[in-house]
Amino acid sequence: MFNAFERAVAGRYLRARRGERFVSIIAGFSLIGIALGVATLIIVMSVMGGFKVDLLNRILGLNGHLGIFAEGTSLRDYEPLVSRIRKIPNVVSAVPVVDGQALFTVEEGGGVGGLVRGIRPQDLRALHAVSDHIRGGSLQNFEGDDAIAVGVGLANHLGLAIGSNLTLISPQGAATAFGTVPRVRAYRVVAIFQVGMNEYDSNYVFLPLHAAQVFFQQKDAITQIEVRVADPLRVAEVTAAIREKLGDLPVRIIDWQHSNDSFFAAVQVEQNVMFLILTLIILVAAFNVVSSLIMMVKDKTKDIAVLRTIGAARGAIMRIFFMCGASVGVAGTLIGTVIGIVFCRNIQSIQHWVEAATGTQVFNPEVYYLTHLPARLDWHEVLQIILMALGLSFIATLYPSWRAARTDPVEALRHE
Repeated sequence: MFNAFERAVAGRYLRARRGERFVSIIAGFSLIGIALGVATLIIVMSVMGGFKVDLLNRILGLNGHLGIFAEGTSLRDYEPLVSRIRKIPNVVSAVPVVDGQALFTVEEGGGVGGLVRGIRPQDLRALHAVSDHIRGGSLQNFEGDDAIAVGVGLANHLGLAIGSNLTLISPQGAATAFGTVPRVRAYRVVAIFQVGMNEYDSNYVFLPLHAAQVFFQQKDAITQIEVRVADPLRVAEVTAAIREKLGDLPVRIIDWQHSNDSFFAAVQVEQNVMFLILTLIILVAAFNVVSSLIMMVKDKTKDIAVLRTIGAARGAIMRIFFMCGASVGVAGTLIGTVIGIVFCRNIQSIQHWVEAATGTQVFNPEVYYLTHLPARLDWHEVLQIILMALGLSFIATLYPSWRAARTDPVEALRHE
């Protein structure tokens, strides 16, 4: 497509001589702008994609893929129901759960509200989001009527350690002649976990199922059945199978897509907006390519006239300046891609280095949902960014190249 003569002339024009430094500087800034735009876009989209995937994995790892709730307040005679659900294809597990809210207090003073989850000891040990991240104690002691497992955030906030007592206060107490008396019960901390989400590490506690049933006055009853499926993205198919299996049983089935749709929709909207905003950086750099090429064409008017006089066609002139502009776009895109990928591959090390150098916390888990800065390279997304950057760069070269090809050699030499 480009012959040796055209490549040689384009390469000569890209090497600035004395008196042509200004045009070369503008082209250099254009290259830097494209590189920074591509690198920033790759890094931001990778971080937001990693945030979304990591958050989804942690939410599903702790809460399950769908929940089966009674139309009333609780599910009774749940064991046969759990057995029927486990036999449905693609169902990995079905776990009876008692959920309730309570106030957590300690003898030294201080308290915080949170969610209490009652679960059978064997089911909690099978919950890898918790059992694989025990920071103190052991789940082997998670049994009986006074055991409790707490998150590391809650433990730090209330000064809890293994063997400490944590008092739970439920507002749904017993009715007496003097009004409703809250239920109060102290439990012994036997395990401290860290799932990696501050929302759960600071607000969740686990009780053995029987202890939770006693505390929340749910004798032989549960609040929901948590179901995990083989493929979370095909949870709708399992939901339909469960509805068919349960028939007219008065239950509500809510899967993770419906329970978290507003949150993940907001993350997706933010991701799209960031993509659009950061694309403007590349667009501005592309406009710099236009300005530098126009100045180059203006500066090389006499050279263009000479080339046209010795027989160079308009197409050759257009291809020469197209190569000049495209070289800036291609080089900037490649440099930006390398920077973005290297940054994403080493983002944890960079975060730790910045924190050590500045003495500040870059990613505060008390503000954000996660305890670290995630990054997930989506190669399909990276390819889209590369093609978009190259496309904008190539489009930016069309008008200056066309203008160079339209130069009249007679008029150009007459004005010299």
